[in-house]
Amino acid sequence: MDSDGSPRTLDPEQDSAALKALTHPLRLRLLGLLRQHGPATASEMAVRTGESSASTSYHLRVLAKYAFVAEAEHRDGRERRWQAVHAVTSWSNEGMLATAGGRAVLGTFWRRSIEHLQHSVVQHEADIEDGRLGEEWREPSGVSDLMPRLTPESLRELWDTFNAKVTELAARDEHDPRAERVVLVTAGLPQAASAPTAPQSAADPRPDTDPRGEADPERDTRSGGTRSDVTSEAGPRSQGTS
Repeated sequence: MDSDGSPRTLDPEQDSAALKALTHPLRLRLLGLLRQHGPATASEMAVRTGESSASTSYHLRVLAKYAFVAEAEHRDGRERRWQAVHAVTSWSNEGMLATAGGRAVLGTFWRRSIEHLQHSVVQHEADIEDGRLGEEWREPSGVSDLMPRLTPESLRELWDTFNAKVTELAARDEHDPRAERVVLVTAGLPQAASAPTAPQSAADPRPDTDPRGEADPERDTRSGGTRSDVTSEAGPRSQGTS
């Protein structure tokens, strides 16, 4: 990934057009692919996404208009190559939630993260089954769905601690040949005690699971959502998702 490691912070009021442009599902995917795999042409992105090169070229130009991507060095001079400008796009949740438009945009990104998690589970299972990941990855991999009782201050501290640790470990492992890209879809969504219970669908996780997927009736757990950053192939992610 050749993008700048620093995040780009968007203002919900001043950058409303850029945020709106980023909600298009194909643009989110294109941006995520560039961040994950590095510079590519519109034709290469068309192959990866199953879209036409005319469509990927158009949406890459829209991303460039709002400075999410920029031209990269050309290999042969025949077709324009694109690269992501930043590794992470972030914003203030408080600012986003202040307007109806901001809430709609934020909801789009959150739901896109859930889709990303679903795709990532399928990919991870296939990688394990086909031997693309070694046995050393089986034990540390997993999905956890906890429901602790926290204050707003504690939840903010939890985010800060998590993000700092991810940054520390990523820097430590950057040049380790054993390192692989790890999908981390994180959530911290307070729920009011008086809120009605949402019906559980077939897509909901098992009621009680530990990080390795084993049933644990002694724990009260649930999962879902993301925070306020955009990156990765599917789009949004928590900052350590676009």
